[in-house]
Amino acid sequence: EIQELTRAGHRALALGDAREAVGCLKKALLLSKDTQLRRACAFNLGAAYVEMGKPKRGLEFLLQSQPLEGESGEDLYFNIFAAHEGFQDFQKVLECLGKDVGHDLAAQAGSRARTHVQMGCCYLGMREPARAARCFLDAAQSYVVAASPEAAAVALSRASGSMLKSHQFGVAEIAGVLSQCRSLCESITNPTLRGKLFNDIGLGYSQLRIFSLAAESFEQALVLCGGAMDRRGEAALLQNLGAAHNALGSFGTSLGWHRRAVALHSALGNRRAQGQCLGNLAYACRRLGDHEAAAENYLHALQAFRDSGDVQGQWQACEGLGTACFHLGDPQKAIKHYKEAL
Repeated sequence: EIQELTRAGHRALALGDAREAVGCLKKALLLSKDTQLRRACAFNLGAAYVEMGKPKRGLEFLLQSQPLEGESGEDLYFNIFAAHEGFQDFQKVLECLGKDVGHDLAAQAGSRARTHVQMGCCYLGMREPARAARCFLDAAQSYVVAASPEAAAVALSRASGSMLKSHQFGVAEIAGVLSQCRSLCESITNPTLRGKLFNDIGLGYSQLRIFSLAAESFEQALVLCGGAMDRRGEAALLQNLGAAHNALGSFGTSLGWHRRAVALHSALGNRRAQGQCLGNLAYACRRLGDHEAAAENYLHALQAFRDSGDVQGQWQACEGLGTACFHLGDPQKAIKHYKEAL
């Protein structure tokens, strides 16, 4: 039973689900009685807490896993990583991780992949996203060799995000990584994970301004996640989907997505996001020639931005409202709103 729980925990970690991993590994630790086994379970649980972003909590368990003098601890480099991670001492960590990769030639591909992932996390902590991206790309290759397409796709998703942050990679290079990630998604059976990955892929394509693929990815994410996604995540996905169709000039299609996003953000009480969606809806109406609907939605967006204290949003809504009033043949109101925008 401990082995099954541990395997489940490792699978969850590889897929980026630290919360699920902690749940499995906690149970494994509670069941362990033998000293060596308990140490191994404590180590696994500590690693999961670090991945969750709770290094101090993780360190409590990692210290319990320390071997006695004269013993050698498996994956000791990760112990060092976890211990230093909470104190931002990343350079020492990287030295340990780099040595491990260099001398671990006979290790399994999955173990090497996990090492590269942790190195990538360290580089992100050092605010070196370009190096982090290369680590995640190496991890993805190792996961492919280890026949773990789910973990490989997650690593590629992390790589693309790091590449976008670094501004050191070209559009074609990043798009290629996103394309690889999409291809791997076809072999993933977990619909929730596929949906999350497609959402991340859509965000990546949006930043690259490849809106046709962004919209396609967001639509797949919406179908796959369905009821498994929390309402806030669904609202953000609908908002992104509408914005992508606006960018494509598919204004008739975007109206439905905008309205669904507005309604969901309203139910959640997220006024700023509601204002953004209303502004997008107003813009789509304006481009379709429905200036009366545009003016009404810009007015509602303006109020939402005022309620949330979003000054830039207020400026954009006032400018849009002025343009709508001008097209409706009311230049005085147009001038009034343009002045408010100034």
